[in-house]
Amino acid sequence: MRDRPGVPKIHQPDPNVRRILERAELEGIELIRFLYADHGGVIRGKAASRSRLAERLGTGIGHTVAMMAMNMLDQLQDVEHMGPVGEVRIVPDPATYVPLPHAPGAAAMLSDLRLQDGTPWEACPRTFLKDAVSALAAEGYTLMAAFEPEFTLGRRLPDPAGGPDRLVPLDDSLCYANTGFDIAHDYTIKLIRTLETMGLRVEHYHPELGPGQQELSVRHAPALRAADNHVLYREAVRGVAMRMSMWASLAPKPLADQAGNGAHLHLSLWNDTRNLFEEGSQVRDWFIGGLLAHLPALTALTCGSVNSFRRLAPRMWSSAYAVYGPDNREAAVRICSPLGETGEPNLELKPSDSSANPYLSLGAVIHAGLDGIRRKLDPGEAVDVDPDTRPGRYPALPGSLEQALDALEADEMLMEALGPLRRTAYLAVKRSEAASFAAKDVSYELFHHMRVF
Repeated sequence: MRDRPGVPKIHQPDPNVRRILERAELEGIELIRFLYADHGGVIRGKAASRSRLAERLGTGIGHTVAMMAMNMLDQLQDVEHMGPVGEVRIVPDPATYVPLPHAPGAAAMLSDLRLQDGTPWEACPRTFLKDAVSALAAEGYTLMAAFEPEFTLGRRLPDPAGGPDRLVPLDDSLCYANTGFDIAHDYTIKLIRTLETMGLRVEHYHPELGPGQQELSVRHAPALRAADNHVLYREAVRGVAMRMSMWASLAPKPLADQAGNGAHLHLSLWNDTRNLFEEGSQVRDWFIGGLLAHLPALTALTCGSVNSFRRLAPRMWSSAYAVYGPDNREAAVRICSPLGETGEPNLELKPSDSSANPYLSLGAVIHAGLDGIRRKLDPGEAVDVDPDTRPGRYPALPGSLEQALDALEADEMLMEALGPLRRTAYLAVKRSEAASFAAKDVSYELFHHMRVF
């Protein structure tokens, strides 16, 4: 859709603008992608040419409101105020400008969805996270976060039987095995250099449990930057693979009989320079209490796909029970031991994966934790065993996307935080995905999640 003349600018002059324009010219950038995450968890966007970049930094790019009612199968859902009539603007955040080394000639910026008068659109996911961060700040807190993603590296090949394409893993090495390092080495080095060029500081890497499975983590950052980083990470992982004639999938369960891919969410809460998740902290316990109280509903946002619930099973190190414990990797919330004397304590939320919209996911986690602090919720007894060894003792997480959506719809606090338009659209999109995949076989589900995520 073309922009109409006379549309008011919706960005004030920004000191980053001149720098961006100079960098784009010096780096030979021709297209700048304005990226956002939709309710299906898909990263979408439009691109401005370098010749129009100065203008588009002010006006954004026109976009139909209907796209936020589109599910991951590109099926448009019937949501009021998200039909063929109406337009928002994809407005880039100049502070997020990065070149894309895996796509020479292209750069990207993370974007907000705004109304034509410049005000935030109530269905904008990035604004949802910004509002959650502001709610924390009003209480005197800031949150640092990092996603810890896993992905499966291989090749996308036709099915000999004529079914959907298959993901064939790059290797069959063992967990942490040095052969896995060697086989994926060329790809890994290119990915690390790509991420570092994009401003993402790589923490560590290793071959994981499943065939072709990789884990590469980037350093924590303030909440909004952490979600922005995860969008860029997802696109880099897949983009680098495609440039090397491979395929990478961050889908929770791209291979039904192999280990699933999580994106565990690490969190620490701060008051000025003090980490409030230190040992014995009441604030930490209350935050955990909020997470556990809202966890059935949270899973609809942190594990946002039908495919997610193939991963959330007992004894899969992905958590299947709403419990917490110190260094318990089968607990939904793990209290992580600090690394050395200078390491900072943090929490790890394990029911989290890359099919989720990271802005909605992290924003909802903040609201849940803050609710726990405000109400001083007791998390109960810490669990120091595999909860599956004590049948019936601990509450289980939802077993399907439909069950998680039911829990979300029943959670008054999270529904209020999401707001009328966003919650209506999200539920419609996700219920449509659940219905669409329920009508098909497993290979159809695996293919489309492997293809999209």
